Amino acid sequence: MTDQPPGAHPGSPDPGRHSVFRAARDTLRLTARSQRRVRERNESAWLLPDDGARFDQQLVRDMRRFADADEVDLVIVGCGAGGSVLAQRMARHGWSVVVLEAGPFWNPDTDWVSDEAGSHHLYWTEPRVISGADPVPMGSNNSGRGVGGSMVHYAGYTPRFHPSDFRTHTQDGVGADWPLAYGDLKPSYERIEEELPVAGQYWPWGDPHAYPHAPHPVGGNGEILLRGAAALGIEARVGPVAITNGRFGNRPHCVYRGFCLQGCKVNAKASPLITHIPDALAHGAEIRSDAMATRVETDPNGQLATGVRYMRGGREHLQRARTVAVAGYSIETPRLLLNSASARFPDGLCNDHDLVGRYLMVQGAPQTAGRFTEEIRAYKAPPPEVSTEAFYETDRAKPYRRGFSIQTVSPLPITWAEHVAAQGHWGRDLRRYMDDYIHWATLGALCELLPQHHNRVTLADEHDRYGLPVADFSYTQCDNDRQLIKAATGVMEQLLRAAGAGEVMTIDRYAHLVGGCRMADSPERGVVDADLRTFAVRNLLITDGSVMPTQGSANPALTIMALVDRASNRLAAGGRSGLRAPRTQEATP
Repeated sequence: MTDQPPGAHPGSPDPGRHSVFRAARDTLRLTARSQRRVRERNESAWLLPDDGARFDQQLVRDMRRFADADEVDLVIVGCGAGGSVLAQRMARHGWSVVVLEAGPFWNPDTDWVSDEAGSHHLYWTEPRVISGADPVPMGSNNSGRGVGGSMVHYAGYTPRFHPSDFRTHTQDGVGADWPLAYGDLKPSYERIEEELPVAGQYWPWGDPHAYPHAPHPVGGNGEILLRGAAALGIEARVGPVAITNGRFGNRPHCVYRGFCLQGCKVNAKASPLITHIPDALAHGAEIRSDAMATRVETDPNGQLATGVRYMRGGREHLQRARTVAVAGYSIETPRLLLNSASARFPDGLCNDHDLVGRYLMVQGAPQTAGRFTEEIRAYKAPPPEVSTEAFYETDRAKPYRRGFSIQTVSPLPITWAEHVAAQGHWGRDLRRYMDDYIHWATLGALCELLPQHHNRVTLADEHDRYGLPVADFSYTQCDNDRQLIKAATGVMEQLLRAAGAGEVMTIDRYAHLVGGCRMADSPERGVVDADLRTFAVRNLLITDGSVMPTQGSANPALTIMALVDRASNRLAAGGRSGLRAPRTQEATP
C-alpha cells in the first residue's frame, strides 16, 4: 500500500504473530469446554427460567431480607457491573450481603420493550450539572439505573485492556501507571469471559487469546468494515461481544433482532441482572431496590465505615454493616463520598488529598456513517460485531500518544435521525435520509482520552429531590485528545470510502465514564489501593469503574468485573489487614 491510513502503526505488535493452528486450536478448546466449571462457581445461567420467561420472579419473592439494625457483613451501593459481581462472589463465600440500588429491580418480561423511546427509563436521568470547555452530556450512553446498571443497555462489546494500558506513564509518558499489572487481572478476565460468556474470533492484539464462544455470523455492517479493512491492509476481527452464540445454561442463542441497547428481551446479551444476580440471590444476598444511598457513615474517629444511609419509600434508613463497598460509578460514587463529609473528613470522605472526583475520564466516541448502493440493514447483527485494534497502541511517528479502536455500531432510527439532524438536515431533507436508512453503514471509534487533574466531579449548588447537592461534572479536552479524535475520524472515513461508500457523515460524541476515585500505590496518588480498598478507611471499598487510572480504547465493563473478581478473591481469602471480619470468621490479627 502506498497510502498508509492515518494513524496506522507500522511498529505496533503484529496481529499475525500467532499461528493459524494455535488460533484454531485455542478457539476449539474453549468453545468445546464443558460448562460445568462455570456452573460450579456461578449458577446464574441455570437459575433462569426455561419456560419462556426471562427471570425467575420466585428468586425475588424468596430473597433473604435483612433489617436495617442487622449488622451485615457487607453493604454494597449500586448493582451494576461491579456491585453485582461483588455481591455474587461474597454471598458465595458465606457473607451476609445487602445491595442498595437506587433504581428498580427490573422484570425483563414487563419492563423492557423493543422500542427506542420506550426504553428511556433504563437511563439515569436524575439532575446533574455539566461544565468545562467540552461538557459531556449525561444519559443513555454513559449511565444506567436499576438492577444490572448500564450493562442492561450497553452494546455488549467486551474487549480486554492491553498490557500497555497498565503502564502508560512509564511506556508513553502520559496518563498514570496502575498499581497492578495485566498479569494480575488475566485469570479474572478469563473467568468473567466464561461467565458472560464472550463470543469472538481469536484475538491477536494485546495479549492474544481465544474466547469461550465462537464468533457470530457477520451481518451487513460487519461486511462493510471487513471489506474496507481488507482494501487498506488493516487487520479486523469478528467480536468480542458478551452475546451467546449457542445455548448457555437456560440462555438461548442470539436471534439478531437489533434491540441490544434497549434491554435484551431474549436473554442472549449478558447483563449482571442475568449473569450474576440470580446466583447472588440463591446464596442469600438481598438486592434492596429503589433505595437511594445518601451517606456513608463512619465511627466517631472516622477510621471505620459502619453503614450506609439511604432513602426508600420517603423515609431515611441506616443499614449497618461491617464492611462497605461503593459501586455507584464515576459520577455518583464521588458524589456520595463528597456528600459524606464529617469532622474527620471535612472535604468529603476519603478526600484527604483532594483526589475524590478528580481525573475523571470519558472516551471520545465519534461515529462515521457511509452510504452504499446496496442494502446494509446494519441492525441485523450485534451492534459491535466487527472491530479492529490496529490503532490501539502509541505510534511514535504520530504527534499524539495512545490510540483508538474502531468497531461497527448500529444506530436505530431515532438515533440515526439525531445523527442526520446534527449535520443540519431538517424537514424534507431529513425525511429523505430516514427513507434511506437501510443503505447506511456506521462505524464508531473508542478514543483513549487522557486523565487530567482538572476534569472532575464536585458538588453543585443545585439539590436533588432528596435535598442532596447534585454532581457537577467539569470536563475539558487536551490537545492530545483532539488530535486523537481527529485521527480516528479520518481512519473511519477512509475505511468506508475503501469499502465503496459514496457520501459519509461524522457525529462527535462521548461514551464510557471512568475514573474519579483512581487506584494507586499510595494515598498521595489515589483514593484506593490495588485491592480496591480506600487508603483512608480500610473497611471501605470502591468497586466500580471510578477506580481506573486510565481507560484504554476499550469498553470498560469487562475490566470492571475483572477488577472486582480479583478484589473479592483477596477479600474472601482473608487479606483484611486487621479489619473487622464477617461474623462467620475470626478477625485477622
